[in-house]
Amino acid sequence: MEELKPKPANSSPLTPIGFLERAAAVYGDCPSVVYNDTAYTWSQTHRRCLQLASSLSSLGIKSGHVVSVLAPNLPAMYELHFAVPMAGAILNTINTRLDARMVSIILRHGESKLVFVDHLCRNLAVEALSFFPPHIQTPVLILITDDEVSLTVPSSSSADHFLATYEGVVEKGDPEFKWVRPKSEWDPMVLNYTSGTTSSPKGVVHCHRGVFIVALDALIDWSVPKHPVYLWTLPMFHANGWSFPWGMAAVGGTNVCLRKFDGHNNLPPH
Repeated sequence: MEELKPKPANSSPLTPIGFLERAAAVYGDCPSVVYNDTAYTWSQTHRRCLQLASSLSSLGIKSGHVVSVLAPNLPAMYELHFAVPMAGAILNTINTRLDARMVSIILRHGESKLVFVDHLCRNLAVEALSFFPPHIQTPVLILITDDEVSLTVPSSSSADHFLATYEGVVEKGDPEFKWVRPKSEWDPMVLNYTSGTTSSPKGVVHCHRGVFIVALDALIDWSVPKHPVYLWTLPMFHANGWSFPWGMAAVGGTNVCLRKFDGHNNLPPH
């Protein structure tokens, strides 16, 4: 019985990042992410996440560092749910509806090292940094561009804050990167904040084990089958989309991303 004690072969820490590895192997040619004219397979998403994690490591992101995202439901937002923890870092998704002071409070309290910013949120991000005290170093900004939105050239003051573009960071990464596995399943994986409706935002940390269990529980609760087509109407910055970014990888689903969702008003006129 002594031989049955925990060993690396039978006690690997639980982490939902393994869902992506499995999806690349089992559902490699199946669609993973669809957004306008952009479509990826699970093998491509896996490769892109490895490249992004590799670039994050090259930028000095280490285990325990916080990487924030200020973006709607774009492919980049989906990929960052895997790539950030694959670099050993902690993912912090920020509500895009908050004002600059609230965003600044979150970035400072979480000690964010780097922020991925959607093109339409760039002014919000730059203004948030302006509230940082002079003695506190501001995080580096990476710009997420989007062909759907008419891109204008940022002002010189705004452009100075951005180190690179999202796709540029992905392209520089190593697709053979050995992602950083958690030493313990209790290692922190995501950091979320309340919206600060009654006071300053309050942070909540989730570990790899917790996210793994919640992701599987959500699939069971909602009776999600294999290969579902999941239309993203819930913002991924809301409690990480109720864990479905990782859950869709577990079942080989297709993530249909939308920048904005507006339902039709079918109510009769008064």
